[in-house]
Amino acid sequence: MTVLESNNLRFKGQRVLLVDDDASLLKLLSIRLRHMGLEIEAVESATEALAVLPVFNPHLVLTDLRMDEMNGMALYEEIQKTRPMLPVIIMTAHGTIREAVEATSLGVFGFITKPINHIELNEQIEKAFKIHSGLTSNFSETQWCKNIIGQSSVMDALLKDLYHVAQSEISVYVQGESGTGKELIAQALHQASPRKNKPFVAVNCSAIPEELLESELFGHKKGAFSGAIEHRKGLFELADGGVLFLDEIGDMSPSFQVKLLRALQEGEVRPVGESVARSVDVRVVSASHRDLKQMVEEKTFRLDLYYRLNIVTLRLPNLAQRPEDIPLLVNHFIAQSKTKVKKISTEAMDVLLGYEWPGNIRELKNVIEQACTFATTTLIPASLIENALQKKNLSMLSFSEAKKNFERDYLVQLLKLVGGNVSQAARIAKRNRTEFYRLLNRHMLKPASFKENIK
Repeated sequence: MTVLESNNLRFKGQRVLLVDDDASLLKLLSIRLRHMGLEIEAVESATEALAVLPVFNPHLVLTDLRMDEMNGMALYEEIQKTRPMLPVIIMTAHGTIREAVEATSLGVFGFITKPINHIELNEQIEKAFKIHSGLTSNFSETQWCKNIIGQSSVMDALLKDLYHVAQSEISVYVQGESGTGKELIAQALHQASPRKNKPFVAVNCSAIPEELLESELFGHKKGAFSGAIEHRKGLFELADGGVLFLDEIGDMSPSFQVKLLRALQEGEVRPVGESVARSVDVRVVSASHRDLKQMVEEKTFRLDLYYRLNIVTLRLPNLAQRPEDIPLLVNHFIAQSKTKVKKISTEAMDVLLGYEWPGNIRELKNVIEQACTFATTTLIPASLIENALQKKNLSMLSFSEAKKNFERDYLVQLLKLVGGNVSQAARIAKRNRTEFYRLLNRHMLKPASFKENIK
């Protein structure tokens, strides 16, 4: 039996993105890796690799170091921006100890020289896949993320990164638009971590008045202020041993940012009215729909607090970036509706898939709940979805659209009032006749059609 045959189907469909500008080596290596049971996407440049990365969603990247335009280390740095936990192994025919040390010190998973020792390569690949231990190809079967609905490649990649980050104790920042499910991500991180049997405490920083935020987070002593009728533990103490999720951290005032930074640095809090601080063991996960980096540049968010909170960033895609998840989410919301509705029509689903979803998952949920409420059969027709979206669109007009609608409605009401008399209407509107006619033409309004309103 050959070495190749003995290694046949050693792996079970894990995906490897293979990058090398040597076409013959690329072909040979692809054949060998496929015989080991791996799914391979082979490309001849780093640019191609970055293009297929979000679609192929690999478990591992195996790349040559020396390539034209963008080399392997530059490719690794680009991958780090969107997939910080994706292992990368670099191959080179010019391997030196210095290059290997530099690469691994920057976070590259492995470094292997050409000609490739396939036993060594197999061992490195096997070690790399251990990063994905605890994950399955079907996340719905995994308890720690059972509340996250999705099958898209972007969510698959996010959950893989989340699981790996969860095993550490580092602070995590979740960046995402409103309505994308940032708290669900924080809960999944907690459930995937060694702290899963300890408390998960969530607080929306923007929902608490500034004067109460310190008491809410750090607690207070009885009599510390008006209304403090008893001693109360703060959320830091309640989350001791577990995870504290600080949502909308960007809305926190600069003055309180100083107090939060001190608590995080020292690992202790001092309740309002007390002189002695209390030690707490809390892992902080924070989130915001705002761009904290931009806020730092604008001097509205402290740089030292930013680095304390943002050791790793998990970027949550908006709904428009994961359209393949919409059918799953729709079915989930229908099942939750507790109405007679069982499913949605194909035409209605087409309407949903064609919408941009500025309000993300929260907006989708509201639309489905409304459609389920008004549905008269077990099937949601397209008309109910269209009506729900139309009402939402009207409530979210752009300034120019709102201005245009107001202008038209004003002219209609004015012409009704004067029975289509342009001279009288222009005087009331304090516009000359020429300008007034121009306004009417812009909205395709004919004064003669209003004359019959006055008898």
